[in-house]
Amino acid sequence: MIELFKEPNIDWMGKAKYFYALSGILLIAGWTSIFLHGGLRYSIDFKGGTNVDVRFAGAANIDRIRSGLTAQGIGNTEIQSVSDIANPHSNEVLIFVEQKSQGDEAGDASKTQVINALNAIYGTANSSKPDFNAATPSSLFAFLTQRDPLLLSTNAGDRYQQLAKKILDYRDAKSSGVLTNLDDLSKADGVTPAVLSALKANYALGSFTIVGTEIVGPKVGGELRRQAIYVTLYALGGMLVYIAFRFQLVYGAAAVLAVFHDVLITLGFFSLLHFEISLTVIAALLTLVGYSMNDTIVIFDRIRENNRLLRREPFPDVVNKSINQTLSRTILTSGLTFLTVLVLFLMGGQVLRAFSFALVVGIVVGTYSSFGIAAPLVVAWNRWRGQGVAVGAGPAAGNKTRGSEDVAGRLAPSGRR
Repeated sequence: MIELFKEPNIDWMGKAKYFYALSGILLIAGWTSIFLHGGLRYSIDFKGGTNVDVRFAGAANIDRIRSGLTAQGIGNTEIQSVSDIANPHSNEVLIFVEQKSQGDEAGDASKTQVINALNAIYGTANSSKPDFNAATPSSLFAFLTQRDPLLLSTNAGDRYQQLAKKILDYRDAKSSGVLTNLDDLSKADGVTPAVLSALKANYALGSFTIVGTEIVGPKVGGELRRQAIYVTLYALGGMLVYIAFRFQLVYGAAAVLAVFHDVLITLGFFSLLHFEISLTVIAALLTLVGYSMNDTIVIFDRIRENNRLLRREPFPDVVNKSINQTLSRTILTSGLTFLTVLVLFLMGGQVLRAFSFALVVGIVVGTYSSFGIAAPLVVAWNRWRGQGVAVGAGPAAGNKTRGSEDVAGRLAPSGRR
């Protein structure tokens, strides 16, 4: 393994009080912010309301849309661009309208409000012609059947149904659902000059189209929040059982407390920097739980091995030596992972911003807690359990009685594999 340091000799346990102080400051600052703001900020995944996915013909002006929605009396809205580095020209935004009442009627009313507001913003409300970009297969089929531009006498229903599907497929595939020129339909399969003329005479082109809507009731949002908490607790409970079996119960408790510490500090940073909690952030927090626990287990495993080899040394010295021996590995793995998620945070776009921020903070805090929180907790428990007696006492420990050796054996980590 690559060694960044040649036999480091850092007294980590001697600095435990500084680690506790730093964690206390971060926890107090973060959770004070949470209480002052009335709790965490939840994204549209956890709120009750209607989420309208809108795609525009050109670049979406978020400020103009927000001002237009406010002018139409639509309050409690959130607008989020979904353009990212992979697809910077999608011209797509999510408009979330919060609602307290439940039911499809409330969701449909919110969707209608958004559409009316967008029509007023972009001027399409003044047109007497229907918007072709809002046409559906059934509405276009009904129009073609009524106008009969192909002068069909038999099988007109089947022919126009297929033609309507081909026209809309062309619109959605070639223009991402937002056509800017009706003449482009001449390239669609089956569109004759007569069909194109009928479409141009009876349809207008709007500046946007509704890609989809999603209605989330307030009860569903609350249920999602509860499920997110349960999933995190279940993960921590399973890890506690595993580490208690693999090492000792005190090691599992220390590791779980350290992970709780990581999650609480990360949530505090979310409040301080005004990030929202979404389903992807919950996934990031669960990733953080596993990452932090893995680093902690590596240190605990080295402590157990060193306890067999260095039984005469004080337990804090054994822990220090174990952390120093794994220091290069910790810096290499955590450092490279941190650089990866930092690039994701800086260049991953708005959609992944909160997710990548949780990983950036979580990796730093999770790595720190492995040697700054979990290991000192185990040392503190051993000191309390031994009533101040260290595990071994250096070279002079050879003159100890057999009873003292038994005490040391009980304090050492289990050798079960």
